[in-house]
Amino acid sequence: MSAVLDPHGHVADHGHDDHQGAPHGWRRWVFATNHKDIGTLYLLFAFTMLIVGGVLALLIRAELFQPGLQIVNPELFNQFTTMHGLIMVFGAIMPAFVGFANWMIPLQIGASDMAFARMNNFSFWLMIPAAAMLAGSFFMPGGAPAAGWTLYAPLTLQMGPSMDAGIFAMHILGASSIMGSINIIVTILNMRAPGMTLMKMPMFVWTWLITAYLLIAVMPVLAGAITMTLTDRHFGTTFFNPAGGGDPVMYQHIFWFFGHPEVYIMILPAFGIVSHIVPAFARKKLFGYASMVYATASIAILSFIVWAHHMYATGMPVTGQLFFMYATMLISVPTGVKVFNWIATMWRGSMTFETPMLFAVGFIFVFTMGGFTGLICSMAPIDTQIQDTYYIVAHFHYVLVAGSLFAMFAGFYYWAPKWTGVMVNETRGKVHFWWTLISFNVTFFPMHFLGLAGMPRRYADYPMQFTDFNQIASIGAFTFGFAQVYFFLFVVLPAMQGKGEKAPQRPWEAAEGLEWEVPSPAPFHTFENPPKLNADATRIVA
Repeated sequence: MSAVLDPHGHVADHGHDDHQGAPHGWRRWVFATNHKDIGTLYLLFAFTMLIVGGVLALLIRAELFQPGLQIVNPELFNQFTTMHGLIMVFGAIMPAFVGFANWMIPLQIGASDMAFARMNNFSFWLMIPAAAMLAGSFFMPGGAPAAGWTLYAPLTLQMGPSMDAGIFAMHILGASSIMGSINIIVTILNMRAPGMTLMKMPMFVWTWLITAYLLIAVMPVLAGAITMTLTDRHFGTTFFNPAGGGDPVMYQHIFWFFGHPEVYIMILPAFGIVSHIVPAFARKKLFGYASMVYATASIAILSFIVWAHHMYATGMPVTGQLFFMYATMLISVPTGVKVFNWIATMWRGSMTFETPMLFAVGFIFVFTMGGFTGLICSMAPIDTQIQDTYYIVAHFHYVLVAGSLFAMFAGFYYWAPKWTGVMVNETRGKVHFWWTLISFNVTFFPMHFLGLAGMPRRYADYPMQFTDFNQIASIGAFTFGFAQVYFFLFVVLPAMQGKGEKAPQRPWEAAEGLEWEVPSPAPFHTFENPPKLNADATRIVA
C-alpha cells in the first residue's frame, strides 16, 4: 500500500504489502495510525489554516490601504489582528512542522512508525474542533476575541463569550502539542535503527527532539496563564485585577515565559530543514555538525531567560532591563553560529540552485535580516522607542514568514518527490520562489520605516503621512497571498495527483540520509525490520 492516492482515490495497492483489514477510503484518514498519513493530514490542515489566517491578514491590509476607516470598524479590525496571530501561530506554523516531523522522523531514524500510533491520530484530530472554535468565534455574540494574540489582561476580562471559546481552543491545541511532543521524544530516543547514535542523527531529528522538550516545558505555562484569565472572568479571582490585589503585568510575565521559547519552537525545526538542504545542494557535508547540535541546545536553554525583553516598557528596574538585554544579545551567538555553518557549508561547494536550495538560501538571507532587527529590539533604550510600533511587526514577520514559512516551502520542494513519487515542476517552483521572496520584502520592509517614524501596531487608522508606505505594504501583501494560492493550485495539487515526471529513489544526487534509501513514493510501511546502517548512519548496508 503506497502513501499516495491513485487517480481514482483508492489506495494504490502494491500487492504484497497490502495489510489485511487496513481501512480504505475515508476510514483510512479518520482512523489513520500510519505516520505518513497523519503527516499528510497535518500538512493539509496547516495549509488550510494558512489560507484562513492569510485572508484575515489581507482584510487587515485592505483596511490599512488608506487613512480613515474604510472597510471595517476598529473593533472588528482588532478581532482580525488577534485571530490572524492565533491562527497563524497555533493553526498554521506549528501543525505544519509537526506534519514534517510525522513524515520525516521515522524515515530518518529507520523506525517503522511513531512510538504511539493511536495517540498520534488523537493529537491530530484534537486540532479540528479547536480550529473550528477559533474560526467560529467570529459568529459569537460580540465577535471574536480582540485583545491581540497575546491575550493581555485586562482586555481579556472585558471580552465577550468568544474569549472563553478561544481559551478552550488554546487548551485543546496545547494538549495536542504536548501529546505530539511526547510521541516525538519517545520515537527518537527509543526507536532509532541500531548504529544510529545521538550524534549521528540527522539535524532535523535533533532540532525536533529539542523542540519537543521546549513544547512540554512551556505549553503548561500558557495553559496556566489562560486558565487564570478564565477564573478571573467567571469565578471571582483577581489574578490580573489590581482592584483585588492582582497585577496585569504578572500576566505578561507568565505569557512571555511561554511566548519566547514558543518563537524558538517555531524556528528550530526550520533550522533542521535548512541544515539538510544546504549540504545536499552544495554537495558537501554539513560544516560543524557537533557545533550545530550544541548551538540548537544552547538556544533552547537560553530561550528561558530572555522573556522579559518583551516587557521593557512596563516599568522594569534598570537591573532587570540589563539582565534581559544581555541575555537576549547572548542568544544571538548560537544563532550566528548556525548561519556561519550554513555559509561555510556552501563555501567552495559545487552549488546548484534548484527550488529547495533557492528557498533555503532565501531563508538564510532574510532570516538573518530579521535576526539583526531583533538584535536592535533587544536593546532596552531603543526598544522603549519602537515598542508596539510596526518595526516590531516587521521584525517578527521577517523571522516567522521568511524564517519558518520559507523553510517549510524549502522542505516541501525537497521531500515532495519522496512523498508523492513525482518531481515538482522546477519552473513553477522557481516562479513561486521569486514571486514569494519579492512580494514578502515589498510587504514587510516598508514597515521598518513606518515603525521608526512612530506608527503604532493594531490600529485601524493612521495619520496621513504614513499613507505611501502602507499602500506599498498592502499591494505587497495581496501579491504575496496570490503567490501561495498559485503554489497550492499549480505545485501542490499536481504533485498530490501524481502528475509530473516520476521521481527516482534519490532525486537530489548529494542528498544523504535514510529517507533516500526507500523507494519514491515512500511505501505505506517502511523499516518494518530495523535496517543495518553504515558507519556514519546515512546508508543502509544490505
